[in-house]
Amino acid sequence: MAELKMPEINSVIIAGNLTKDPVYRQTNSGGTPVVNFSIACNRRFRDSNHQWQEDVCYVGIVAWNKLAESCRDNLKKSSAVLVDGELQSRTWKAQDGTSRTVVEIKARRIQFLNKRKKNGEEDEEGFIEDDTHETHHGPVDDDGHMYEYKYLSSD
Repeated sequence: MAELKMPEINSVIIAGNLTKDPVYRQTNSGGTPVVNFSIACNRRFRDSNHQWQEDVCYVGIVAWNKLAESCRDNLKKSSAVLVDGELQSRTWKAQDGTSRTVVEIKARRIQFLNKRKKNGEEDEEGFIEDDTHETHHGPVDDDGHMYEYKYLSSD
């Protein structure tokens, strides 16, 4: 009997507002653009007394290359975004010698939800995609539609 394997799925979609202006920089090796920012995502729920409560979840986002440059140019504190990406963790040594680990979302696509002004006129929402993906076409479903999936290129 064939060995069963757990599918490798790592996908996140989240919407929220930036908690502060994005931090843009370029890597030391190669000058690759990267931007980091955090969003606040609200959740409403009823407590045991049936009263509405609100909880806030803060999530870190990282974007690379042209996506990073678009974020630098279009986002600021309180901007509303929809982020499609994958979870990633990274570890580093802090100045005091301790190891620190963070889990964040590596953005594949970001939709800017605030209206932008273009030549003094309101424009549509912006949608930006990380262009470091390769697109592959997969199997066809019962209705003849082709599935499309993307692989991230390693940076």
